[in-house]
Amino acid sequence: MFRCGIDYSRCRWIMPLLLLFAIIFDIIAIAAQSGWVEDESGKAHYTSMWTEYRHINDKWEEKSLMDEGWAQAVAALMIIGLIILIFAFIISIVGMLNVESAFFIITGVLLVIVAILQIIALIIYPVNFNEKIFEGRYYYTWAYGFGWGATIICLGCSFIFCCLTNCLDDIRGDEKIRYIYESK
Repeated sequence: MFRCGIDYSRCRWIMPLLLLFAIIFDIIAIAAQSGWVEDESGKAHYTSMWTEYRHINDKWEEKSLMDEGWAQAVAALMIIGLIILIFAFIISIVGMLNVESAFFIITGVLLVIVAILQIIALIIYPVNFNEKIFEGRYYYTWAYGFGWGATIICLGCSFIFCCLTNCLDDIRGDEKIRYIYESK
């Protein structure tokens, strides 16, 4: 017999694995010492979420962005989002072990909150950077991209976790086998 479909009992760990990748991406974005924004040449001016670096007269000047209210807001939103994401990851593992719909719903709601917080942070940063610091042509680089990558993973996983409540029997392994073709 031919059986078509996903073996949910084996594939159920993909979702927590995606959340683990989102956690890693967030940590990279938050901890990066460079890589949020750099000038066109990449040699005279660049910033991280925390610090701004300028190359003036053969010397690098370092200025903390944490003196600015908008930068503090970005840092707070990203860190709070990371903490909530870690809680969602733990709840998703518990949910996959116990296969209860409440765990999936809670995880989905937490991931929506993470996505909202990080979208706000990732929009505040370029808007305020362009208003306050902008001096020519700049590129948003790899660490900023990791922040968006984590946010997109969280948003996608939130929808999937909420939809998983329709597949509880499949995830538990209690589903009835459905065949596409049955020979007589």
